[in-house]
Amino acid sequence: MHAAGVDYVEVGFRSFEKSGFKGACAYTTDNYIRTLKIPEGQVLGVMVNAAEIVNHPAGVVGATSLLFSSAHLSPVDLVRFACHFHEFEATLQACDWLKANGYRVGINLMQVADRTEEELHHIGRLASAHDLDVLYFADSLGSMDAAQTERIVRALRVAWSGEMGIHTHDNMGRAVSNTLKAVECGVAWVDSTVTGMGRGPGNAQTEYVLMELEAERPGRMNLSPLMSLIRRRFGPMQFECGWGKNPYYFLSGKYGIHPTYIQEMLSDPRYGEAEILSVIDHLRQVGGKKFRSDLMEQGRQASSGASSGGWRPDVSFRGRDVLIIGAGPSAAVHAPAIEDYVLRAKPIVMVLNTSEPVRAELVDYRVACHAFRLMADSHRYEVLGHRLIAPVGQMDDSLRDSLGGVEILDFGLSVESMAFEFRGDGAVVPTSLAIAYALAVCSSGHAKAIKLAGFDGFSSDDPRQIEMSELFAAYAAAEGAVPLESITPTSYKIPVTSVYAL
Repeated sequence: MHAAGVDYVEVGFRSFEKSGFKGACAYTTDNYIRTLKIPEGQVLGVMVNAAEIVNHPAGVVGATSLLFSSAHLSPVDLVRFACHFHEFEATLQACDWLKANGYRVGINLMQVADRTEEELHHIGRLASAHDLDVLYFADSLGSMDAAQTERIVRALRVAWSGEMGIHTHDNMGRAVSNTLKAVECGVAWVDSTVTGMGRGPGNAQTEYVLMELEAERPGRMNLSPLMSLIRRRFGPMQFECGWGKNPYYFLSGKYGIHPTYIQEMLSDPRYGEAEILSVIDHLRQVGGKKFRSDLMEQGRQASSGASSGGWRPDVSFRGRDVLIIGAGPSAAVHAPAIEDYVLRAKPIVMVLNTSEPVRAELVDYRVACHAFRLMADSHRYEVLGHRLIAPVGQMDDSLRDSLGGVEILDFGLSVESMAFEFRGDGAVVPTSLAIAYALAVCSSGHAKAIKLAGFDGFSSDDPRQIEMSELFAAYAAAEGAVPLESITPTSYKIPVTSVYAL
């Protein structure tokens, strides 16, 4: 950073937080900084979450004095506060104390994209009454464009004449362009991280910002050490940790959704493409600026349909054995034996979604219930040519049109709780997983017995294993549940026999 001509390096946070282990840069104490080899003349900063001082029992000034000594005793020159609108006025008290003790001070105002002109004018007036070095605004959700950037700068400038800064996120790939637009509008402080490293989609990339602003900067810029650092450390680290924009982060920025939703889903194997898109669509409607895990789960279940439909499975299923085939590897491994069993015993054969574990002519029905998964696979169902059991009540017009050439048997579905309720033409199930829906069809149809193939299970610490285990336990305890057993290997706690022994 020193060779590249970066003015300030913000080494990390300074925090009171004590729950769980966090590394040195979560606290960035003066003692820790003194262990680092800092080039002569390189200026350092730290960031504080304003909530920690605003809500501290010692009060704002008391909390600030616990975190910082006088500047002449510290290797830190700049202190910045990450601050929400409702914390701004109280945070100014901390800024006053720090200025009196020799620090340069800035406030990084978060989530400003949808604030009104008057709200921004008010912030400017509050800041103008204090000795603040820089007033930052942050595109926290990565949703801003150049026009919004210019609007915010102009609105703050109505009452604030001091220096301004911008902190951008790269959800929609605009972090650098918004930064440059802010500079064009007179913003003097810009934030960046090497390769954009940051939570989820990350930030404006230091290397690109430096290249773009080279003509604006005094002195010669030496990028060679930075490029070497990227090649040796940050490139491999980005590959391992996965920060940076992708289509899901783009949508989160477009719809003003907190990037933590995307980050959590990408790290959870229960969320495939359809589930992530379903959650984004749900958050788009209900609002997702603040992270709430319950909203994420609601969106995953996609349970807006009715629990009644137009098709009754008892006409075909009553007193029959049913074979439900999942997508686990064992179904393909033992396919010849499964096919032999089907030809001899002639059970009703149901296959989940679009997997093709056995010969097409042996399949009676395909079962699917998640609207976004149906949309993603819609082109496959017509090719496969099987009757599709699905909840029409969950389909919008575009999905119905895309399945226009498929015979759909409308069995109703409602997702409500960890319980099953079976009705003649629909069911209430605890999850929108296709297996829950298929089990409900069998029970509502008064099938004699259920055999499962291709339900191998996952590792014991995989959330999918826990979810499926809870699902099978809930089904076994439900009134009207049909006896079931797996005929291929499984790690679930359900009865098992061998397809070769049937």
